[in-house]
Amino acid sequence: MSGSRDVVLGRVRRALADVPASERPEDVAVPRDYRTTHTDDDPARTLDLLGAHLADYRARVHRCGEEDIPQRVTELLAERGSRAVVVPAGLPSAWLSRAAGVEVVTDDPGLTHARLDGVGSVVTGCALAIAETGTLVLDASPDQGSRRISLIPDHHVCVVRAPAQVVASVPLALPRLDPARPLTWISGPSATSDIELDRVEGVHGPRVLDVIIATTDG
Repeated sequence: MSGSRDVVLGRVRRALADVPASERPEDVAVPRDYRTTHTDDDPARTLDLLGAHLADYRARVHRCGEEDIPQRVTELLAERGSRAVVVPAGLPSAWLSRAAGVEVVTDDPGLTHARLDGVGSVVTGCALAIAETGTLVLDASPDQGSRRISLIPDHHVCVVRAPAQVVASVPLALPRLDPARPLTWISGPSATSDIELDRVEGVHGPRVLDVIIATTDG
């Protein structure tokens, strides 16, 4: 990318080489006053928009209070019949505290792909959720783990803490994300389609995405 930029700028400089400095175009300031969001500054409306757009991508949306996260996670795992669940090392232990009879597999370097492939569900947090695009962003923080755990199990439960982790738009999200981290952007369950537009889910990741939007006091 930088090599191409240098080539283009080099050609511009050579083209201007015989033009007197007084006749060369001056640098023009580029206005950056464009809108960063199309959503009203209303947290309740932003949450509603996030839920609607997640549902548009065929994610299943569940809203509850922070204290209800353990019960909701337990219900979703039971609904899928998951006997084992993989979790990031830094996931709050309380979230799985009611999942009796479910084997908890921790994401660590010793976890093989074969073992991960045998796990039915994964539970993670997220870095941010973007309302206008219905997108979840994971950045491999301790409560999110490595990218592979959000790709291999067939069922992903992602917890979004609202309103702290919810932003209206991509321009508002980018300043809050570290580009040096491995960012995974998720809009609904994995899906693809062929030339006939036949939709197939689960080819590149989970077929089922459950999003718990948990309202917190902080």
